[in-house]
Amino acid sequence: METLFDILLDTAIDGVKMLPFLFGAYLLIEYMEHRAKNLHRALGGPFGAVGGALLGLVPQCGFSAAAANLYARGLITTGTLLAVFISTSDEAIPVLLANPGSLGLMGQLLLTKALLAVAVGLIADLFLRRGRRGEKPSAPAAHEEEHHHHHHGCGSCDAYRGRHPLLRAAAVHTLQIFAFVVGIMLALNLTIALIGTENLSRLLLQNSLWQPVLAAFIGAIPNCASSVLLTELYLSGSLTFGSVVAGLTTGAGLGLVVLFKQNHNKRQNALILAALLAIGIGAGIALQLLGY
Repeated sequence: METLFDILLDTAIDGVKMLPFLFGAYLLIEYMEHRAKNLHRALGGPFGAVGGALLGLVPQCGFSAAAANLYARGLITTGTLLAVFISTSDEAIPVLLANPGSLGLMGQLLLTKALLAVAVGLIADLFLRRGRRGEKPSAPAAHEEEHHHHHHGCGSCDAYRGRHPLLRAAAVHTLQIFAFVVGIMLALNLTIALIGTENLSRLLLQNSLWQPVLAAFIGAIPNCASSVLLTELYLSGSLTFGSVVAGLTTGAGLGLVVLFKQNHNKRQNALILAALLAIGIGAGIALQLLGY
C-alpha cells in the first residue's frame, strides 16, 4: 500500500507541475487556430504539400480532419493530404511543451516530421497528382469547410469554438488532455512498479528494429491517448526517437476516420493508410539504424 501511495503521490505532483505549462500551450494553440483562415487556399496550388506540412505542425484539432474533407471533395492533392497527416502530431506537442526540459527534443521532432512531410508530399504529387475535379465550392461551402473541425477522440472543438472565449476553450482542452496525461503516467508508473523496467523494455521491443513497427501501429489508433502514450514513453526513455517519429507519423488524429467516412473510394483510402504506415515504419527504422 505504501508503494501504491508513493506512485499516486508522485504522479499527482508531476501532473500538477505540468498543468500551467499545458494551459499556456493550449492558450497559444487556441489563438493560432483562431487566426487560421482560408485553409483550402493555403493547401491549394502546386506546392500545397509545403503548406500542408507547415499547417500540420500546428497542434490543434482541425487541420487533419479538414484536409480529409477537402481531399474527399477533390480540392487538394494526395501529396498535400499525406503532408498534413505526416506532420500532424496530435497531442504530442502540448505534452512536450508541458515539459520545459524537452523543448530541444520537440524542435528536433518538428523539423524531422516537417522535412519528411514535404518530401513525401512533393514526391507523391509527381506520381499521383490528384487535381481538382473541376468543382469549385461556393463561398458558403468553402466557409463551412474551413470551419469544419473535429477533435480526435477527446471531445469536440466545435462545442467551444466561436461561442466561448479563448481562455475557456484553452481551459477545457487543458483539462481534457491533463486527464489523459495523468492517467497514462499513472498506468506507466504502475506497470513499471509491477513488472519492472527491463520487462517493460522487452514488451516494447527496445533495442529492436521492430519497435518502430509497433509504435507506428499504436500511432495509427485514432485517439489522442495514443499520441500521449507515445510521447510519455519517449520522455521516459522507453521509446527511441526513431520509434516516436514512426508513431507520430501515422498518428493523424481523426483525419483517417474522416477520410474513410467522407471519401467513397475505399481502395484509395486503404492505400493512403498503407502509405502512412509504410512511411512511418520506414522513417523510424532508418532513424534507429542511424542511432536516433
